[in-house]
Amino acid sequence: MTSTADWIAGARPRTLPAAVAPVLAGTGVAAYVDQVVWWKALLALVVSLALQVGVNYANDYSDGIRGTDADRVGPMRLVGSGAATPRAVKTAAFAAFGVAAVAGLVLAATTAWWLVAVGLVCVVAAWFYTGGDKPYGYLGLGEVMVFVFFGLVAVVGTTYVQTETWEWPALYAGTGIGALACAILVANNLRDIPTDTVAGKRTLAVRLGDERTRYLYAFLVLVAAAAVVAVAAATTWWALVGLGFLARAAVPTRAVLGGAQGPALIPVLAATGASELIWSVLVAVPLLLLG
Repeated sequence: MTSTADWIAGARPRTLPAAVAPVLAGTGVAAYVDQVVWWKALLALVVSLALQVGVNYANDYSDGIRGTDADRVGPMRLVGSGAATPRAVKTAAFAAFGVAAVAGLVLAATTAWWLVAVGLVCVVAAWFYTGGDKPYGYLGLGEVMVFVFFGLVAVVGTTYVQTETWEWPALYAGTGIGALACAILVANNLRDIPTDTVAGKRTLAVRLGDERTRYLYAFLVLVAAAAVVAVAAATTWWALVGLGFLARAAVPTRAVLGGAQGPALIPVLAATGASELIWSVLVAVPLLLLG
């Protein structure tokens, strides 16, 4: 039987900073331009975390039944390892999506009903990353969708449900968060180039090749740094404290550019997630204090 520890590992807790970071950043912008509505911020966090867990289980299910995870370096896969049945993992994925849907409906009912459509698109995008007959993650589009949904949509959406206004700083913050969320996926796919190539999974890393994928990772870190400057220019220069994330991002960037491969790239995923979380905290705190 699948243990609780197996389910927790399958949820890939090291990816959860990527769900917390956009809510922190969006709430910081909301505080600066208007005010924080804490219960809406908490509901946005529930939506973000549930979607992240849901997409992790969905990927485990879809990759597992295709055999993509049969020989994979990295966190344990529930289906690929045989620790859980495909049906159980699929059920867990949709349960997580259900939690996100309920929290999202409350936000839509108290903000704007068109947000229901946004939420539906988010769930569909989460499932078809590796699900369906033609998953876009197998076509090299994963990074684009991560940037859009776990960057722009998550940050701008968090700000909007609290302020009900469009705010440019939220877009800039979404760009920075999205860039680092993409960097996590880039590092993951860089690690998996050999196995993904054999499995026919044409990720962006497979298409670009090893060397250019490493440069892409470094470029995304630079984009995140530039986004801090953009947020500061649109709000307060105290937000430049956010550039402190580079102290944490330097270690994984050196590892990637230094040619780390296979298991050596696993710590890069956690370090990049930590860098994203630090980015959001260091940018959000000045905005919260001065808002």
